[in-house]
Amino acid sequence: MTRLGREKSAVKAVTFDLWETLLFEKDGSDLERRAIRCRALAQVLKRSGLDVSVKEVELALGETISSMMKIWDKNRDVSHLDMIRIFFKYASKGKLSPKDALLEELSKAYVSPLFKVPPYVNPDACEALDWLMDQNKQTGIICNTGLTPGTELRKFLYQERVAEYFRVMVFSNEVGIRKLDRRIFNFTARALGAKPEEIVHVGDNLKSDVGGAKNAGFRAIHLSGTAGQDKGQDKIAESDPESLVVSLSRNLGSLKLERIKPDKTISSLSAFKKSIEELEAEI
Repeated sequence: MTRLGREKSAVKAVTFDLWETLLFEKDGSDLERRAIRCRALAQVLKRSGLDVSVKEVELALGETISSMMKIWDKNRDVSHLDMIRIFFKYASKGKLSPKDALLEELSKAYVSPLFKVPPYVNPDACEALDWLMDQNKQTGIICNTGLTPGTELRKFLYQERVAEYFRVMVFSNEVGIRKLDRRIFNFTARALGAKPEEIVHVGDNLKSDVGGAKNAGFRAIHLSGTAGQDKGQDKIAESDPESLVVSLSRNLGSLKLERIKPDKTISSLSAFKKSIEELEAEI
């Protein structure tokens, strides 16, 4: 019996985290995107009649992230346009309300860095996903979004011809819930037509991926990345304790490391097939 009192079941579906699991980063990507985002936002604001410098935009974006962290720490999320409204409040010092046309322009500027400084698909991902298709297992994505919303991440995955593998793609800004809240996992399970105990979740984050999945009754595979030593990570962002990457990915909060027990730990997705086979052999 499992900790939740359920019998182990055959693996019917597999869900994946996105960042640093399916999508990898190059060094310096976070800084480049931040610079592009701030310049683009400043240009839009100036065209709208709000004379704001790039530095002032950087400060407003920092305040926006601080506000979002308070929401994210509660495993909640807001829509992309609501995040833009929060940013505009800080950029305009609360003096103006943005009209729909300006919101749309700010949104375009906000999301543009993803395609100018794109991540790249984990080289081992397609082999793992092809194998799952051959095994007739359902697949999904459960992603905690940061500054880039699900609409644009979905576009990018289609552009990279990865989206076609997935029956379900769940992004926190679209459902208002973040990992590790069990509700985002339960929502995904219902969308996949599978019971929690029939699903394995794969991700790099011990808190949100492993802790969240186990709390929801999923099994969990931790993608530790230890063999590649930060392979696929933006090491510049990882070295900055104030960066959004570190704040979202490495903070365990009140969870104790020893209480987070993945069912399997792998250093790369090349070992994924073997882990699933071992989990099924345990039934």
